[in-house]
Amino acid sequence: MSAPGDTIRLDKWLWHARFFKSRSLAAGVVSGGKVRVDGTPVSKPARNVGPGNVLTFVQDDAVRVVKILGCGIRRGPAPEAQALYDDMSPERVARPPAPKYEGKGRPTGKDRRDMTTKGPFPLE
Repeated sequence: MSAPGDTIRLDKWLWHARFFKSRSLAAGVVSGGKVRVDGTPVSKPARNVGPGNVLTFVQDDAVRVVKILGCGIRRGPAPEAQALYDDMSPERVARPPAPKYEGKGRPTGKDRRDMTTKGPFPLE
């Protein structure tokens, strides 16, 4: 952790907190204008952030809202990274799974005839 008055580059903090796999990926997201600091869009990866700032960004089809608790001094293990922020993200809505292909394809003429005679309500 770091002292309360410390600041760190935005792209470096996102990398330290393990939101992105590399610092260049984090810088690309920030440069694309996809990150907000305290509600203000940011387009420069060198923007300084510190404890108390609230970041909003999209990650893997989900909106992430995090409050920075510390700057950190290295990109450490996951428990150390999770101590750098407080996750205030809205809960994810579960999507229904995609329909599965059963491998049967289009029914043949015989299959269609069998469906009409062997179903729960056979046609007469």
